[in-house]
Amino acid sequence: MEVIQTDCGLCINCCGINAYVEDGKLVKVEGIEDHWLNKGAICPKGARVPEYVYSANRVKTPLKKVDGKFQAVSWDQALQEIGDKLLELKDKYGAKTLATYTGSVGVEHFEMAAFNQRFRGAYGSPNFFNAEGNCFRSRILARQITFGRYPVEEPANADCIILWGRNPDESYFPMGRIIRDAVKAGASLITIDVRRIPISNNGIFLQPRPGTDAAIGQAMIHVIIKEGLYDKEFVEKYCHGFDKLAESVTACTPEWAAKVTGVGAAEIRMISRMFANAKAGCIVEGVGGMNQGTNGLQNHRLYSILQAITGNVERPGGWVTCPMVRLADMRLPDNIEGNALGYDEFPVFHQFGKNPPPYGSSSLMCDTMITGNPYPIKAFICSGGNPAVTFADTKRFNAAMKNQDLIVVMDPMMTETANMADYVLPACTCFEETGIGGFPYGISYCEPWIMLRKAVIEPLYESKSIWWIWSELARKMGYGEYFPWNSDEEVAEHFFSTSGITMQQLKDNPEGLYFGKKTYGLHEKKGFFTASKKVELYSDRMAELGADPIPVHVEPEQSKVSNPEIVKEYPEVLNTGARTVEYIDAQMRDTTLRVIRPEPEAEINTATADKYNIFNGEMIGIETPRGSIKMRAKVTPDILPGVVSVPHGWADANCNVLLDAELLDPVSGYITMRGVACRLVKLS
Repeated sequence: MEVIQTDCGLCINCCGINAYVEDGKLVKVEGIEDHWLNKGAICPKGARVPEYVYSANRVKTPLKKVDGKFQAVSWDQALQEIGDKLLELKDKYGAKTLATYTGSVGVEHFEMAAFNQRFRGAYGSPNFFNAEGNCFRSRILARQITFGRYPVEEPANADCIILWGRNPDESYFPMGRIIRDAVKAGASLITIDVRRIPISNNGIFLQPRPGTDAAIGQAMIHVIIKEGLYDKEFVEKYCHGFDKLAESVTACTPEWAAKVTGVGAAEIRMISRMFANAKAGCIVEGVGGMNQGTNGLQNHRLYSILQAITGNVERPGGWVTCPMVRLADMRLPDNIEGNALGYDEFPVFHQFGKNPPPYGSSSLMCDTMITGNPYPIKAFICSGGNPAVTFADTKRFNAAMKNQDLIVVMDPMMTETANMADYVLPACTCFEETGIGGFPYGISYCEPWIMLRKAVIEPLYESKSIWWIWSELARKMGYGEYFPWNSDEEVAEHFFSTSGITMQQLKDNPEGLYFGKKTYGLHEKKGFFTASKKVELYSDRMAELGADPIPVHVEPEQSKVSNPEIVKEYPEVLNTGARTVEYIDAQMRDTTLRVIRPEPEAEINTATADKYNIFNGEMIGIETPRGSIKMRAKVTPDILPGVVSVPHGWADANCNVLLDAELLDPVSGYITMRGVACRLVKLS
């Protein structure tokens, strides 16, 4: 039996795994004992990789929909017909008529997003959408606005950790281990969440009203400044706008925040002092949960400011700039026709820096498809995503798809989105192709480490690598000059050609290697890459672009404070997107994980259940002004009364049906997925 060391590409953690292969078949997967990240551990998803690879739901051959039913066709026919239709639509409407989409898989599968972008550049469309158009990117942008770069949390070396709106045990399990190890070594842990999660039992727990985290942040800044607990030397030498920051929080006392959030004033003072007095303080913030609300981007700005005024930047245990591997840039910006959707509507997100994100604003995609304004989008190509289940406001997405002349899905599995398509093209899984492994390590874990992701088996059936599909489609359309590669190895070599790392080095170090070195105190040598060359507590550029230059608390649009009328009909607060360790987005539900977690559960407090006479385990209705779903109730004292927390990714209980794409963070353009007004219905 052959054992191949590679990384698991099922989710952004990219844990190191040993893949056991016998007679060309993947038999089992185990964690690599000495891998720096997962240290031999593996999550339930990873343990079931063989089930995923050999799923009965695999797409085996290219499919074309004829009279409402799929028929198997050859690769040549499928690609030729798709290419011809795309050229026809381009001739009729212009290049902007194409929208391409990549799910979160496009983060850990760098090649997927890169070739997607290259193809849309060859075609000339500005309309590339992916998960970062409504998740994670605003977290990156908030730090770039503040520091001019993206420092990453380093809790392993911290002695005070604030876990803010994040449940690592269910989504980033190695981060959960890192935090627990730090606590065992003497670090204090403060957890701020509407749910009492297991890791919170290791320290202090605060339970605010959903959407009010910024008020806690402002009150913390108030205490730290008023009591002189800020790092005076760092602030004086390296921060811009401190006086304006201090003025902005004059009235933001803990007592004020207590009325807004429901968290006690004494508790806010206590955690403010703990964090400011720590030798190394580190805020570990939510990846999606903190930025998918009315005030999402500004929440992240507040965390950046707290790190800065306490001096916890570029030093061990704080937020540290980690080298990012410099892979070859596949974009073709000179070919693109116009700006991405959202450029004018959300200028902070699209215009703030010299290198704006390549993604369009997902919140505008469906409306443009439906209305034809500002131009008609008539072709949609989806790779590595299932937006029919995962895209916020499912009703609007479905209406948008009905207005498309061409829908193409590239995916290993027959997803709900694939069932809507005109053509389905079978992509192989990450275990059947060689490419870039561990790309997110620096972004997620502050470690400059990279691996070679290795094909452990040959592509099954007629499936192909994602780069091959994009390349062959481009060649059919006359764009072959932009796609000269002919093998996985050629593609990987091209990506690594600008990194300083060779393919041979990666092959000689199958568990991975360091491509760079973290340097503490980077600001002392290079300053900060902002307009002022300092940490921008006050952002003049944000003011120019029409946003608050200093973040403040903003009430959720459907809260009891901002909209008391809606609360009369929908008195509870909905949070969607809760993670469970068994699943990633809409994937893995056709495996034996269904034995462990067979269906989704809506978490509600005991008091909330009593209000509706709901019992633990019974089916209930969850309704918003936008839609309704049914889900089994999980009654628990661990969630704040009045809050309903539901997971995402379940086709039969799709939480995105409940969401409205018109409820937005006005700065980032992200659709609101937390803090939505809802009500419960007893069904039995």
